[in-house]
Amino acid sequence: MELAHSLLLNEEAYNQLGGFQKAEFIFEWLQFLEKLLPVTSRADIRENQKKLVEQLTSLLNNSPGPPTRRLVAKNLAVLYSTGDTFSVYQTIDKCNELIRSKDDSPSYLPTKLAAVVCLGYLYKKLGRILGNSFTDTVGNVLKAMKNAESQGRYEIMLSLQNILKGLGAAAIPCHRDIYKAARSCLTDRSMAVRCAAAKCLLELQNEAVFMWSTDLDSVVTLCFKSFEGSNYDVRLAVSKLLGTVLARALTSKQPTASTRHNFRRISLEEVMELLGTGFLRGSCGFLRASGDMLKGTSSVSRDVRVGVTQAYVVFVSTLGAQWLERNFSAFLSHILDLVSQSHPKAIQNQMDAIGCRRCVSFILRATVGGLLGEKAQITAAKEICQAIWKLKKVVDAAMSDSNLETRITTTDVTASQHVLVCALQELGSLIHGLGTTAAPLLQDSSTGVLEAVISVILHPSISVRLTAAWCLRCIAVALPSYVSLLMDRCIERLSVLKSSPEAVTGYSFAVAALLGAVKHCPLGIPHGKGKVIMTVAEDLLCSASQNSRISLQRTQAGWLLIAALMTLGPAVVQHHLPRMLLLWKCIFPSSPKDLETEKTRGDSFTWQVTLEGRAGALCAIKSFVSHCAGLLTDEVVQRLLPPLPSAVDLLTQLSSIYKSYGNSLKTPSTVYRHKLYELLAVLPPKTYEGSFCAILKELVTDLTVPDSQIDASTFLLPPLCHENDLLLLGPLLQETDHRFIEEQLLLGNSIAGGSLEYDPYSICEKVAKGDSVPKPLPPVLSVISAATRLFGVIFSHVAESHRLQVLEQLLNSIKQTKGSRQQIVQLNVVSAFSTSLKHLANCKGSLGPEEVRRSALTLVMGALESNNPLLRCAAAECLARLAQVVSDSAFTAGLAQVSFDKLKSARDVVSRTGHSLALGCLYRYLGGIGSTQHLNACVGILYTLSQDSTSPDVQAWALHSLSLIVDLAGPLYHVHVEPTLSLVLMLLLTVPPAYAEVHQSLGRCLNALITTLGPELQGSSMTVSALRTSCLLGCAVMQDNPDCLVQAQAISCLQQLHMFAPRHVNLSSLVSCLCVNLCSSYLLLRRAVVACLRQLVQREAAEVSEYAVALVKESREDFTPDVNIREIGLEGALLGLLDKELDQRLCQDIKETLTHMLTSMAVEKLSFWLKLCKDVLAASADFNTVASLDTTQEEETAKVDDASVLTSDSDERFHPFSNPRWPTRVFAAECVCKIISQCENAGSAHFDITLAQERKQRDSRDDFLVLHLADLIRMAFMAATDHSDQLRLSGLQTLLIVVRKFAAVPEPEFPGHVILEQYQANVGAALRPAFAPETPPDVTAKACQVCSAWIASGVVSDLNDLRRVHQLLVSSLVKVQAGKEAQSQQYNESTSTMEILAVLKAWAEVYIVAVEKQKNQSDAHIHCLKTANSAEESYRDVTSSASGLLDLVQTDLGTLSKLWLAALQDFALLTLPSEYASQLPAEGGTFYTAETIENARPHYYNSWALILYATALWLTSTGFIVVDPDEGVNNLSRPVTPTTMCQDSSTRPLVKSPEDVNTDRFHLILGVSVEFLCSPRSDAAMENIIACLRALQTLFDVPWPRSKIGGDQELGVELLNVLHRLILTRESPDIQLAALEVVRLILFAAQEHVKEKRRSAEVDDGAAEKETLPEFGEGKDTGGLVPGKSLVFATLELCVCILVRQLPQLNPKLTCSPAVQSGKHLLLSEDGSRLVAAALVILSDVPAVCSPEGSVSVLPTILYLIIGVLKETAVKLRDGQLPLTVAASLQALKGLLSSPMARAEKSRTAWTDLLRSALVTVLDCWDQDGLLQELDEVSLLTAITIFVMSTSPEVTTVECLQKRCIEKFKITLDSKDPLVQYKCYQLLHSIFQHPNKTVSYPYIHSLAPSIVGKLQETEKAKPENAAELQVIQEGIKVVTGLTATAEEEHRAHLVACLLPILISFLLDENALVSATNSAKNLHEFALQNLMQIGPQYSSVFKKLMASSPTMKARLESAVKGNQESIKVKTAKHAKNPGKSSSIQLKTNFL
Repeated sequence: MELAHSLLLNEEAYNQLGGFQKAEFIFEWLQFLEKLLPVTSRADIRENQKKLVEQLTSLLNNSPGPPTRRLVAKNLAVLYSTGDTFSVYQTIDKCNELIRSKDDSPSYLPTKLAAVVCLGYLYKKLGRILGNSFTDTVGNVLKAMKNAESQGRYEIMLSLQNILKGLGAAAIPCHRDIYKAARSCLTDRSMAVRCAAAKCLLELQNEAVFMWSTDLDSVVTLCFKSFEGSNYDVRLAVSKLLGTVLARALTSKQPTASTRHNFRRISLEEVMELLGTGFLRGSCGFLRASGDMLKGTSSVSRDVRVGVTQAYVVFVSTLGAQWLERNFSAFLSHILDLVSQSHPKAIQNQMDAIGCRRCVSFILRATVGGLLGEKAQITAAKEICQAIWKLKKVVDAAMSDSNLETRITTTDVTASQHVLVCALQELGSLIHGLGTTAAPLLQDSSTGVLEAVISVILHPSISVRLTAAWCLRCIAVALPSYVSLLMDRCIERLSVLKSSPEAVTGYSFAVAALLGAVKHCPLGIPHGKGKVIMTVAEDLLCSASQNSRISLQRTQAGWLLIAALMTLGPAVVQHHLPRMLLLWKCIFPSSPKDLETEKTRGDSFTWQVTLEGRAGALCAIKSFVSHCAGLLTDEVVQRLLPPLPSAVDLLTQLSSIYKSYGNSLKTPSTVYRHKLYELLAVLPPKTYEGSFCAILKELVTDLTVPDSQIDASTFLLPPLCHENDLLLLGPLLQETDHRFIEEQLLLGNSIAGGSLEYDPYSICEKVAKGDSVPKPLPPVLSVISAATRLFGVIFSHVAESHRLQVLEQLLNSIKQTKGSRQQIVQLNVVSAFSTSLKHLANCKGSLGPEEVRRSALTLVMGALESNNPLLRCAAAECLARLAQVVSDSAFTAGLAQVSFDKLKSARDVVSRTGHSLALGCLYRYLGGIGSTQHLNACVGILYTLSQDSTSPDVQAWALHSLSLIVDLAGPLYHVHVEPTLSLVLMLLLTVPPAYAEVHQSLGRCLNALITTLGPELQGSSMTVSALRTSCLLGCAVMQDNPDCLVQAQAISCLQQLHMFAPRHVNLSSLVSCLCVNLCSSYLLLRRAVVACLRQLVQREAAEVSEYAVALVKESREDFTPDVNIREIGLEGALLGLLDKELDQRLCQDIKETLTHMLTSMAVEKLSFWLKLCKDVLAASADFNTVASLDTTQEEETAKVDDASVLTSDSDERFHPFSNPRWPTRVFAAECVCKIISQCENAGSAHFDITLAQERKQRDSRDDFLVLHLADLIRMAFMAATDHSDQLRLSGLQTLLIVVRKFAAVPEPEFPGHVILEQYQANVGAALRPAFAPETPPDVTAKACQVCSAWIASGVVSDLNDLRRVHQLLVSSLVKVQAGKEAQSQQYNESTSTMEILAVLKAWAEVYIVAVEKQKNQSDAHIHCLKTANSAEESYRDVTSSASGLLDLVQTDLGTLSKLWLAALQDFALLTLPSEYASQLPAEGGTFYTAETIENARPHYYNSWALILYATALWLTSTGFIVVDPDEGVNNLSRPVTPTTMCQDSSTRPLVKSPEDVNTDRFHLILGVSVEFLCSPRSDAAMENIIACLRALQTLFDVPWPRSKIGGDQELGVELLNVLHRLILTRESPDIQLAALEVVRLILFAAQEHVKEKRRSAEVDDGAAEKETLPEFGEGKDTGGLVPGKSLVFATLELCVCILVRQLPQLNPKLTCSPAVQSGKHLLLSEDGSRLVAAALVILSDVPAVCSPEGSVSVLPTILYLIIGVLKETAVKLRDGQLPLTVAASLQALKGLLSSPMARAEKSRTAWTDLLRSALVTVLDCWDQDGLLQELDEVSLLTAITIFVMSTSPEVTTVECLQKRCIEKFKITLDSKDPLVQYKCYQLLHSIFQHPNKTVSYPYIHSLAPSIVGKLQETEKAKPENAAELQVIQEGIKVVTGLTATAEEEHRAHLVACLLPILISFLLDENALVSATNSAKNLHEFALQNLMQIGPQYSSVFKKLMASSPTMKARLESAVKGNQESIKVKTAKHAKNPGKSSSIQLKTNFL
């Protein structure tokens, strides 16, 4: 194929190929040429032009296939347009010649067609360059059309379209001829030709004025004719033509003078009139119609009506949204008029009426719902409301006039019903779409929306009453705050108007609909409503028999309310269950005898009421079973069962009752059947086993002797077919944008689809996805679908012998019927049987013996050859399921063989299609059937069938079947891949484009082949690359196909290829193809485009985005997208599409695509993304008036301006997004949050303004989030103050994130301030509306969270500024204090729980921050005092803000603390396990009610942790000093001190002692914490765990709680075990550190307790009997520790756990293993070091809790761990600092060694031994060879020093140990590292000073001489640097120190050594000037020391001076020099006194 990539066709390569390969080669070359020509230079093209033209024109004669001929034509056109044009006329002549040719053979046809296509493209590209040649061409083409067949007509139409496009106005002379030709084609019998003609006429109307002026009427009539018998594509094309022409006619300006005389302006009324005629009278001309109408036969054909409906939509869309806004009232009145009484024929029967209503609803939805923005929609809703009021007046007039003459107008009433239904439906849908943004509409009293809807509830027509109820439901879902209100109103009217039949049904429908809405309202309704409704329902049922006039209505209403009540779920229903079961029991006769007597009594009316009531009861129970599965315990099921046999008995009697009482019982009995079947299908089959036979008998009758003669296949079968197979049956069954109206064509002429009035019970059920109103089918049909479902269940449960009888019976009944009736029976039977196979397969049951199989097979095989394609499809699926259930390979092989034989012999389309699909389906359920020969046979037969060009149907089915086999045969298929691919390609290149279904099947095959090849497609071998090229070729052919679904297939194939072999898919051309189709009118194509984009952007978002923009910039002339990619990029285009799109799945995909693009590109294109979001959100600023800013207080007026600046964005520039809907705005707000989190991961510059500005100056392309802070705040503000509640929540969330992320960013221009401070007015203004009284609780709860975050963030330091936000929280707190009674009755009680807890949590957060700030400041204060007094002032400012914040909270703290305690108590009750449920207080807790306990739980889980922490802080701040428990409580709903815990008020002791209250509170906090920490759920938030641990820390910070935990050892151990488990399961260092802090405090508490006991024991026993003191502390007098009981053991466990996890080498088990023995030191992370340090601190405290014996038990462990840490982490660091762990271990060691236990007489000897061993261990660290260079000698020396200094002398004075220690010091003194020497001197200095001589002397004797020796050496080598200088100074200090401690007789000797050394350091005046810094410093140091020593030891000093004159001279000159320099300095001081302080400090420091 590579050889095809050249400018000229490589002819030698071409000639070597075989027949089909030639076609492939040519196509590949043409494709390459198409890309090459535009980029080749003109000169090259001219050089090769002649040859190229020859090659291309010669191809015309090669009978090219459709794709090839299109490419030849395109290339010729491009070639001429870039090269020379002189030979173009020859080419045109040649084409004309080919067209004129008389050869009519099929083989010559492709050549003729190619010539036609060629002409089209040449004229399209070259247009007017071709001069006047076009008249001949057009004439020639039109002539050829007269005897062309359909393919020819199709291509000629498209060609003419191209010619018109190229010539524009120049073609006027031919317009009439073309128009005539196209007219005839528009009603052609081939649908593809009709579509082409529509496209041609659409092009023509651009220039042909007559089409929309003089000939308008005939064009319109022609379009109506074209709709007759049309398919979906034709309707789409022709409606586009019709809509465009009419829009053009309406908007056209006055034309030129030549045509003026016969031109008239056409008005909107006339246009509407024209469309209206089509809608109402169809295509039967205007004259003929009237004749038919007189006879009353004419009914408009449905496809015309649907077509006209689509044309209406096109018409309005073409004119645009603004036109619609201006002309809405006229448009609305016309549309509603279509179903009004002025056209009685259109709605003469119910079917027609339903159809018309659907069409009208569709027009309104597509225009009002699809085009208008929210503002305009509100205006439209008002108009609709006006229309409803008008109709209401008409009805009222007709109803009230009792005058007989005027009574006739009741026809008006019934006729107005359809208008009302449409108006109400649209009003409901509008408000539903608007959501909470519709609030202003409902509040507008002049419109009176609610009044209008409620007033229509009393309309005499049931369908109007139902639709009004549905409309109320929509309002309730949109505006949840209205649910309770509307419900109360309806219930109230229901009880007042109990005696009006309309009112009873109307209002009960309304209440039921509202109950159905509750599950869509997250805030719910008050729990008490359930009780009210149950009472009303019972009342209705009981009073039904009192008044026969309304007994029917009351019965129906009562049961409907109960059924609706069930949808509220188990929590509500369980309270009403007993009453409902009682009603259920009473409705059926209790025994068969009662049923008999019933039959003899009564008349048809009583039976009607009875059946209605029983059907209602069945429906209520079904609703109960499906919505409250949780309540279906065995006991309840037992109570449900008794009436069932009686219900089934009645079912069997129905036919006889119906015979006795006549026709009026027909509908009630059908409804009864339906409801019973539905109930039985959801109950477990075991429950009615006894009735199987009776029910089956009835079911068989229903299926085989159906009441209706309606073909129900379109709703029965699709669920039973596989969704992929339905694609075979054309677009009707696929999802399209017009599904809503197209459905009625699907259902055949006798039924128009479902409607609410067929089954009122459906008003409260869940709505099917995507449908607005539930559309139940008429009872006669719905009973059949219920019967098939129930048959499936029962058949799979009856005995096998019984199955055979049933199947025989069914087969017989099919045989006995004839004609259309037979087909209906067959259909019912197959769908029932198929359902039963589904059940059998699910429960893995078997079908039964051979006979059953045989009957089943006969049944299915019969259907497989039915004329109904849908039935064939279902039968093929059924056959495969049969094989699956039998699961016997021989049986399956037999089935396949039958199909093989049939396919070989049969010639008719029906059996060939059916059996070929059967082969594919068999594979679906049995995956590959195993044998390869079977596969070969299948593939062979399907190959043959797929090439049967006589029947496209057979081809399509065979190819579809082949695609299934390719997909399911898996690896077995590899052998067949190449031939299959060639076959697919060949067919793609040859099948005419009109056969779209074949191309779609080919697309599925190609997709399956690509999947089978999978990742192999990346390979580079010859075969693989050939396969890959073929796949890409196939995709290219499909991309060029005119059918949109084929293009969708192409896109999904390329998507697969891109997944497996991304390098080989040309991304830029793929992206351009996607952009072109982004706004296609075909839903499935849009879905494919977005699904593909979603995959592409996951890998290469940036490339995709760039290609899209590049494409638009090149902007080929045929690409004008509906979306403006040039300005807003692909991302903006997708956002725009998201706003317009109604399909849920597509919207989800768009969101995911945008999210992927955002994640990978938001940081790079930050401004772009933020601008996009801002543009979308800015729409809400236009829509809202400025959020109501409360400007009453004087101080606020100054600040308000910021907020108003934010809202009034005055420049009315063009918005790229016009009026986006609220869901799009919500998505934009979510995007802003995602952008912030992306920037957070991208780097700190995004949150640091100084850094950002620097980097921005360096490179202006850089962009940082912090520079856009104003925009972020603005967006959050706009969203937070919108009308839409969802958007408000998103806006508040954005604000919260902004506050949290930017709170700490400093403002560089004003040091000490933060950047957010300037926005405080905006934040306040955004929050204020959320606290308004009418705001929903969820918004207020979110706002509380933002308030607390804002106050806690510390952005605002000025208290007056803070007060405003604080005031909002205070107002909420007041609301909370009002208690349960004051809560509004709008929402469920749990919402007030949510709000209260949100308020309490917010306060808790503020309090916690205030306390923490104050604590930090007091720490800082102490620190300040230590450093200097100058910092006082700055400190004061800071504290004022912190204590001020605390003061703000302090005022409400009394109230808050009680509320917090109450909330914690509630939480404690709610966390009790279920078995304690009986102990919970009956009336609920303080903040939750007993009934809403489940809904309240999540709110408590969400907020308890911070409340717990705050309570702990409060309790400790009062030091557990009790506040009077009853003060200030009286304003709460009931006292909430924890004393009420779990106790009834009567048993409560009157007053508890403070100690008890404290204990209760202590246990409450401890209990809640332990309960949570024991098993925090894996998803528990980190903050909760940390808050909980902090609360415990706070608690144990105070003595009283410590005394509780110290005194209760079991409690302590339990807590430690819980913490141990927490540390094991949570890796976070923060959690582990917090836990360790709690452990330390618990241990501290235990220490205090032990000390206290020891102290009191000493006091009691007196000193005399000291010996016999009982031992306190763990280990008593044996030293044993009991695991599980011992606090010490638990602590050690925990510390070991931490240490071993950080330093695995410490684990003795591990150290033996080779893994750890490397001996390499690991540097711990900072967190790790902190954890180890914390654990060591705890370890060193352990002995203090033990008795002496106990301490001996634990000491070895502790020493091992401490020294282990020292050994493992003592590594030299560069800067000579100690690692944190080493410092901690030395500290711990010191603490341990100085423990009193080491000296206690009972443990002294044991301690001494152990400490000696420990010292040996430390000393041994040195001797591990090879480690010395790493080990830090200083740390080890320090450890030795600690041993020497802190233990009793007997430990270290043992000779051998002392020797080794001194040895170590000696080695270290000789170290080359001055730092080590310096440290060593320091340590020795301390040892030399040891008070006990036995300890210090050996060291002095061994080491002092070498120190002096070292100092004497320094005379010669002066110090080079500061470090060496330090060593010398330290050495001098050591010797000076020794001198001081030495005994008298040795002291003189020492001084004599020291003085010469010091004097040798002095320099004379000359040397001093030139000396180094260190020498100078040494000189000064020596001089100072000499000055001190001289006077101290004057005698020695004088003696020495006398004996050495040189020394004396040196000293004197130095002293003199010093005095002079002091003089100079003081003189300087006098000159500038400012310097004094700094110098003074320096000297001080020395």
